[in-house]
Amino acid sequence: MMSETKTDIENQPEHQEESFRDRIATVDAKGKRNWVFAQKPKGKFYNIRTWVSWGFFILFFALPFIKVNGRPLFLFNIPEGRFIIFGKIFWPQDFFIFGLTMVTFIIFIVLFTAAFGRLFCGWVCPQTIFMEMLFRKVEYLIEGDAAKQRMLKKSPWTAEKIRKKATKHVVFFLLAFIIANFFLAYIIGMDELRKMISEPLSDHFITFVSLLIFSVIFYAVYAYFREQACTVVCPYGRLQSVLLDRNSMLVAYDYKRGEPRGKFKKNAPAELNQGDCIDCFQCVKVCPTGIDIRNGTQMECVGCTACIDACDHMMEAVNRPKGLIRYASESGIAEGKKLRYTGRMKFYTVLLFVLTGIITTLLVTRKDVGGTIVRAPGMLYQERGEDSISNLYTIKIVNKTIKDIPLTLQLEEAPGRILQAEGASILVKKEDQGKGSFFIILPKDYINKRKMKLSVGLYEGDRRISTLKTNFMGPFNRF
Repeated sequence: MMSETKTDIENQPEHQEESFRDRIATVDAKGKRNWVFAQKPKGKFYNIRTWVSWGFFILFFALPFIKVNGRPLFLFNIPEGRFIIFGKIFWPQDFFIFGLTMVTFIIFIVLFTAAFGRLFCGWVCPQTIFMEMLFRKVEYLIEGDAAKQRMLKKSPWTAEKIRKKATKHVVFFLLAFIIANFFLAYIIGMDELRKMISEPLSDHFITFVSLLIFSVIFYAVYAYFREQACTVVCPYGRLQSVLLDRNSMLVAYDYKRGEPRGKFKKNAPAELNQGDCIDCFQCVKVCPTGIDIRNGTQMECVGCTACIDACDHMMEAVNRPKGLIRYASESGIAEGKKLRYTGRMKFYTVLLFVLTGIITTLLVTRKDVGGTIVRAPGMLYQERGEDSISNLYTIKIVNKTIKDIPLTLQLEEAPGRILQAEGASILVKKEDQGKGSFFIILPKDYINKRKMKLSVGLYEGDRRISTLKTNFMGPFNRF
């Protein structure tokens, strides 16, 4: 095994060639796809990643069932513009909070990548977890390890091959269908999903077709597209070249210790000036994106640590120290420096805390009932008798609570009154919107500006729950 010099992807060039940066590892010189047969990893990091993936699966499949105050814990209903996060409902009017959250998230990515490289990709990215910890394991179970998968692909179409291939792809599609259902549950809610499942298909035919389309997409990604999602589609791999510096933590090969490479010979004295790398290619065989980590930092590397486990196993086998491939920075390998918390990282951290504080304040001070008041378009003021002026308004109210609220309107800090067209109150149903029309009537002698600022209170009984601002237009000819 140690004497092998071929990689686990078809038509892989020899490691000495410097053309590896001319194209991604899974495409040959002619542009043809090199299919990756990744060998099953074993080792400490793989075991930890397995436990992390179990935690991810538990969260992913359990969260749609969890409710807070009768609401889903998380809901992202994009068609209806209704979002629930940690049991709190958000509407399109709260979009600025989402915008600020996205800015904070981007800064977090920049900071995290500058310090820890693609740690996210290898450990908690859904694409990596589903591919490596679910679909790949199913493939190992049905078709065997990398060598058996390669042999099966090259073998003629026998009953055994048809059985294995059909079983694998049926299981893959079923898993994709289940995943698509749970993604749908995050959009419409588990209660609505159960209702759709229990009701006749004809009542939800369009939704069912959409579900099948997403199932086919998930199936295609994990059965055929695979690592290309990380190396071709995902922009994060390309971004890391700008985000990383010499102090960023990477999965890296210690070339100072490993070079020059040489084959291991049992019971033979070590050659002078020979490095610890025995050129066994085990780090390449387990790589899910088909790269040779010994060529240095590459866009395709997702930091999955499979090469670390493979190399540590080989170092143990030949009685050499582990850590030839390990988490390190370029400075750490070249100059023996430890990972440093640079000025850039400190700036990003401060900015991240400031933005997080702003978001927290917005969430804490966010009111459960809000709305907007707008003067009726195209209408001027109206005279009411000899001593009063009125303006017509429309009001839109959003109720973000889980109860129906009858609201009354009262004029704040100004003489006058409100006359509602619909009656004494506006009933706004739970998690819904309400609207109405009303007049604001002010005494003529109070109006001292062409446009005046007014406050209107929203009251539930005697309790004021919100205050809205508006403008009042009137005749002002006083000199």
